[in-house]
Amino acid sequence: MILITDSGSTKADWALIDHGCCVSRIQTCGFNPYMQTTDDMACKLKDSALQKITDRGINHLWFYGAGCTPGDKSDSVATALKAVFGTECKIEVLSDMVGAARALCQHSEGIACILGTGSNSCLYNGREIVANVPPLGFILGDEGSGAYLGKLLVGNVLKGQMAQEVASRFFEEVGMDSADIINRVYRQPFPNRWLASLAPFIHRNLDHKDIRNMVGSAFTAFFQRNVTNYNRPDLPVNCVGSIAHYYREIIVEAATSLGLTIGTIMQSPIEGLIEYHKDASGETGN
Repeated sequence: MILITDSGSTKADWALIDHGCCVSRIQTCGFNPYMQTTDDMACKLKDSALQKITDRGINHLWFYGAGCTPGDKSDSVATALKAVFGTECKIEVLSDMVGAARALCQHSEGIACILGTGSNSCLYNGREIVANVPPLGFILGDEGSGAYLGKLLVGNVLKGQMAQEVASRFFEEVGMDSADIINRVYRQPFPNRWLASLAPFIHRNLDHKDIRNMVGSAFTAFFQRNVTNYNRPDLPVNCVGSIAHYYREIIVEAATSLGLTIGTIMQSPIEGLIEYHKDASGETGN
């Protein structure tokens, strides 16, 4: 029996596979070793809904996660997972980018992109990632992500660069003034999650030209600063994540304007990962 996990900074999807069939699905909070200690992750794992399946005889766990870069960060996540699933379970921790590439492209060459709380991209040859433009996080990069869109919205509102009716609607919905917002972003934990939580507000107001232009420029920046660096306009650009799913129309417009072709767009990688591990591993997950 194998367990497959796709974890972003906000939420994690878990799928339990037995004899090639998905027998259980669970969602928990997300995990990111850049923002959480090993002990904190282990504590949250133990307190989560995962307790329902930890005694199911899982022999292989594939964990694809945000911030799971090779080395100390992946080791930190693996240690936290071992505290819950035990040392008998084979645990493999890989980046969410590897998970996205496998889910989107399976065994074919392509460009894979993550557009969720954060953003990332890679060139995938059907077996492994061969090029990756560093995403740099929501302060220096993460163009097109939920956190990036939220950052643009807040900055435009607070600097008076957003239409008054949109700004008034924003303050009313968040129930915060400028000082509260500054405090939330600069002094509270997980500012990226909070900024990304503003994406639904942005989506509901897409019919306003200020919002539409802001979103369009964000996705254009994502493709220009990331995808075009791979110099492979012949390959489809595949996207996964909540932002990719809900902003599909504008993403296609931005990509097309740069001569890029959008391929698959999916909301969550977990379905693609289930298919990948079924196809590649049969019952064992190897």
